[in-house]
Amino acid sequence: MTTGTPPTPPTPPTPPASPASPTPPASSASAFVRTYATDIATPDGTVDAHVFHPAGGGPHPAVLLYMDAFGVRPHLKGMAERLAAAGYVVLLPNVMYRGGRAPLVELPAFIDPGERPEIIERIRPAMRGLTPEASMRDAGVYLDWLAASPLTNGGPVGVTGYCMGAGLALRTAGTYPERVAAAAGFHGAYLATDAPDSPHLLADRITAELYFGHADNDSTNPADQIDRLDKALTAAGVRHQGEVYAGAHHGFTQADTAMHCPEATERHWTALLNLLARTL
Repeated sequence: MTTGTPPTPPTPPTPPASPASPTPPASSASAFVRTYATDIATPDGTVDAHVFHPAGGGPHPAVLLYMDAFGVRPHLKGMAERLAAAGYVVLLPNVMYRGGRAPLVELPAFIDPGERPEIIERIRPAMRGLTPEASMRDAGVYLDWLAASPLTNGGPVGVTGYCMGAGLALRTAGTYPERVAAAAGFHGAYLATDAPDSPHLLADRITAELYFGHADNDSTNPADQIDRLDKALTAAGVRHQGEVYAGAHHGFTQADTAMHCPEATERHWTALLNLLARTL
């Protein structure tokens, strides 16, 4: 396992796509990408993380990718590879590291709906430990790591998140406005609740451009919360777009679950890459 900042990568014969170019399909992404594991120290312990970066050229813009509740696993690494193949340095941390290294629980190659409740219950204690305060202490460490890496251009970053990671992306944009140029969330959960620490309450601090791809009929992100989020961002003058992906269920980007929707997933890639190309 590699620790610390990465070495400058070798230049391969075929360069990766630029951020403004269409992303290579998932099946070919690994041909354009280098990846390694690293440990990152935080005030609360050590984060096990993975780094994905274009195989040549650079430095490149950076993206912080926040996982869903099932955590860092082959499918999510594949998503990070595809993003890196489009020209970005991607940091994928195990944000629930306080509960152990990833995977926190043994996961099947395909998460069947019948297994989902039991898996979530086993993960729940680690999820409870990821408080807003703890998660944003960690976010500062992730942003510091990316800024110090010779692979990155050192500028403001993009942040994207899935499920609970969408809330982390929104919260990071509001906590570190000078360091985040773009933030996106897909099938996000609990983005605009009645809680006093709901992430939407940071809207007036956000300077990044935001995009949200909402799941349809999502009990963790119902229509009234989508409306509340939109109104908060509009009132704060935040550049943003929110779209409900009709017919797409919570978890629609996750191909290792029964919630996966291929059409909505490709729509998400288009929206995310367009956002990053505009802002980074």
